[in-house]
Amino acid sequence: MKISAIIDYAATPDEVFAMLADEDFQNHKCAATGARRHTVSISEHNDRTIILSTRDMPSDGFPPFVKGMVGETLAVTETQDWGPLGTDGVRHGRLTVEIAGAPVGLDGTLSLAMGGEGCVETIEGDLKARIPLLGPKIEQAAAPAIRGAIRVESRTGKAWLER
Repeated sequence: MKISAIIDYAATPDEVFAMLADEDFQNHKCAATGARRHTVSISEHNDRTIILSTRDMPSDGFPPFVKGMVGETLAVTETQDWGPLGTDGVRHGRLTVEIAGAPVGLDGTLSLAMGGEGCVETIEGDLKARIPLLGPKIEQAAAPAIRGAIRVESRTGKAWLER
């Protein structure tokens, strides 16, 4: 299932990337998503910036057949692997979201570029559930949570940049 979103920030790409690579912002974002517990680490590897967060999320919004597989809490790991600013003025990255104990995950791309009110972050991903026959139902159950997390990141980021 395709997941896509565009977040329009009233800031420069450099300001938005500085925010995304700020541990305080990432901690704030994790708390805003309703995580019961979370950890964040940000590291540099050559010319790449790796943003890793793990969150224990309640499974309340999932149908009973999904909750039966994952339990009351989902252990979600989000990895953003950002490259350097390109000569075209665009920064590209990879996004992965994995849920421990569940055969579902998101693989996608990220980009930051001039546009909109200042900077546009584009998220394009493919949500896959690796269970024969039930895969599409699980994807449909997980998609609102992924889209909701993107909306929370948008609101949290915009408020962060306004401070």
